[in-house]
Amino acid sequence: MVRTKRETVYIETTIPSYLAARASRDIVVAGHQQITHDWWQHHKKRFDLFISEAVVQEAAKGDPEVAERRMRYIADIPLLPITGEIMALAKQYLALLSIPLKSALDAVHLACCVKHKMDFMLTWNCKHLAHGSVIKKLNEYNMEHRLFLPTIVTPDELMGRDE
Repeated sequence: MVRTKRETVYIETTIPSYLAARASRDIVVAGHQQITHDWWQHHKKRFDLFISEAVVQEAAKGDPEVAERRMRYIADIPLLPITGEIMALAKQYLALLSIPLKSALDAVHLACCVKHKMDFMLTWNCKHLAHGSVIKKLNEYNMEHRLFLPTIVTPDELMGRDE
């Protein structure tokens, strides 16, 4: 478990992906990219950021030029260890949350946040992570098993409230 004076944020892979991607022609994705850049430039300094090896693995995939940009964004962010306990919990989350095997690292991200007691998980993955029914099931399971409950948010939900 990581202890800091500031709130902790686990940076899930979609964040460096949106930061490093070429500007999208899709208006919704372009908006998410702009919000992500705004959060990264103006709001991340309020938090202690963390990633895991799962983020590094995902960020390194794909177009080499874009992967290199993703890796630069996460280069100085501390790595949280992925333990056997985290992998066992991730396996439980895979079944509980109906996460497909091809997206198994999403369950690892969740388990890492829970076991390292991250205040927030920052993500644009609204299919397997920041989705109402996923969050509801996760919260019910974690409460029943007395596990930590991280708050799963998108960057716009973690901006300054007085701005």
